[in-house]
This record gives sequence, structure tokens and C-alpha cells, in this order.
Amino acid sequence: MFSRKEQLIQKTGEDGVGRYEFLKQLINEFTTTKAYDSKKQTLANLANFAYDPINYEFIKQLHIIDLFLAQLSENADDLIHFALAGLCNICCDPESREHIIGLNGIYLVSQYLDHTNEEIALNALTTLFYLLESESATLPEHFQSKLIKYENHKNVRFQNLAKIILETYFNKNNKHE
Repeated sequence: MFSRKEQLIQKTGEDGVGRYEFLKQLINEFTTTKAYDSKKQTLANLANFAYDPINYEFIKQLHIIDLFLAQLSENADDLIHFALAGLCNICCDPESREHIIGLNGIYLVSQYLDHTNEEIALNALTTLFYLLESESATLPEHFQSKLIKYENHKNVRFQNLAKIILETYFNKNNKHE
């Protein structure tokens, strides 16, 4: 659920930990903990905060997008899954979307389109859908052929996403062909 600044102040109170400080604490926990389950939970929390536009500025200031992108080079499916979820959530913000694209995010995300974990592949596909809204987005090689393959996937979520992306970016305005 989206929040307004007034709601956050009311929830936090005068002496409570504000959103910025809380996010900073989460980053500190993520970077210092050795426990995998704690890392996973912390990254999941950061991904959830990326959903609410009231957090966009905090996320930019704290370089959380860079943290999400860095997790895409890890060899841990859960961290990759939550990193992609965070990127998907934040890329609705045009400034964040451009930042992701500028850091080679389209390529990094597209590496997971054929992942054996369907949730990771779906997160990658959904994230690419939002990244393609940018005029500066350059499609990964063979992206359209992957979408055509996904139209016939056994999982209806792949089918639906592929159809939406093909209709949105290839059939209607042909901006990426």
C-alpha cells in the first residue's frame, strides 16, 4: 500500500526511526551479516520498500538500486529473486529506470530470462517490460524470439507476459524493432 509523508510521520512519531534511517539500517544489516537467511530477509524487505513511491528518493540516496544490480552476479537464487523483485518495483520510477539502464541493467536482467527457477525468469521478464518504457532502452539480442517462445509456454504467466510485451512494444508502435 502506498504511503503519504503525513502517514509516515504519524506512524513514526517524533523520536522514532524514520524511513531513511530504517533503510540505512537494512543496508548495514545486509552488508555486515554472514547469515544467509538474514541476507535473504533483508534483501526481501528492501525490495518491498522499492514498491512505494514515497521511498524512491531514499532508495536513490542510499544506492539501493546498485545493491540490487550487484546481487545479480551472485550465485544464490533467493538473492537474485529478491534483487530482481526490487528492480522491478523501482523501475516504475523514470529516474530509477534510467539509472538501471545506464548501469547495463537490461543486459544484467536479461541474463535470467531462461533461468530454471520460473519465479526468477518471470521477475526478469516483468522487469524488462518496465525498463522498455524508456526511449533509451536497447533490447537484448534475440529478445523477440524468446517472447515468441514464451507465448507457448506451459505456464500461463509466461504466456500472458509475452503477449503483453509483444503487443506493447512490437505490434503497436514498433519502437524497439
